[in-house]
Amino acid sequence: MSILNADLHCHSTVSDGTLEPEALAARAKANGVELWALTDHDEIGGQHRARAAAQAQGLRYLTGVEISVTFVEVTVHIVGLGFDPDHPVLVEGLRRTRGGRGERAQEMAEQLAKAGIAGAYEGALKYVGNPELISRTHFARFLVETGVCKDTNEVFRRFLTEGKPGYVPHRWAKLGDAVRWIREAGGVAVIAHPARYAHSPTQEYALFTEFKAHGGQAVEVVTGSHSAAEYVKYADMALEFGLAASRGSDFHSPDESHCDLGALPYLEGRLTPVWDLLADRIH
Repeated sequence: MSILNADLHCHSTVSDGTLEPEALAARAKANGVELWALTDHDEIGGQHRARAAAQAQGLRYLTGVEISVTFVEVTVHIVGLGFDPDHPVLVEGLRRTRGGRGERAQEMAEQLAKAGIAGAYEGALKYVGNPELISRTHFARFLVETGVCKDTNEVFRRFLTEGKPGYVPHRWAKLGDAVRWIREAGGVAVIAHPARYAHSPTQEYALFTEFKAHGGQAVEVVTGSHSAAEYVKYADMALEFGLAASRGSDFHSPDESHCDLGALPYLEGRLTPVWDLLADRIH
C-alpha cells in the first residue's frame, strides 16, 4: 500500500539528532506515523532501543541506518532499511566508516581557530551523544550557542561548506561497499534525498546506474529536503530505474528541522513503496 504514513529517515542523539530514540518513537506515534525507522549516521547502536520503544508505542518498526559514501568526489548518503542490526559485516563496515570522524573534527577545529573561533572541538563535544560521531552539526550548534551565528543554516553558509574556513572533506566508504553491507545484512539499500547532491545530470544518472548495478533497490522520493517538483522528478526516476520509493522526513530536532516526523505528503500510487519489499522485516 502506497497510502501509508511511513517515516523512514530520522536521527537521534546516537548520531546528530537532539532527541533520544524513545522520544522520537513517541513523537512519531503522536504525529500519526504508522511505520517508522531510526536512521542514525553510520551507527546502528540505537536500533534495539528504537525497536523496543516503537513496540511499546504500538508502532511498526524497520531497522535503519544512513551511511556516508563518496561518489565522484561528492558525499552521498545511502539509507539501509530492514537489516539485521547485529550482522558482523555491517557492524564492522560502519565501525571503519566512523573511524575518520574524530581526526576530521580536530582539523575542523584547527581551521576555525585560525578564523578566530577558539575551543570549537571542546564546544562541539558538549553536543555529542556519541564521540565517534562528532560532525559538522555539532560544531554548528556550538557556534550558535556562542553567538557567532544566529542559526545553524548561517554556520554552514559561513564556515562549514566547501571553500569556507571550517570545511574539511572526509573520504567515506565506497558506494558499492555500503550497498553490499546492507544487502549482506538482509536489508534494502536506498539513495537518500537525491536532490541534495551537487551532481550534474550526467553524474546523477551515473549514481543511479551504479547504485542499481550494485544491488540497490530504492530511492527516497518524498523527503524533507525535496520540493513538490522534485517529488515528481524522482518518482519518474524511480520508475525509469525500476526502484522502489521511500519516504522520510530526515528529522533531527524540533528546533532545527524543516519537516516534522510524519508530516510529508504520501507517495504517489504509481510507485512501489519500499516497505512492500520489506514486509517480512517489519516488527
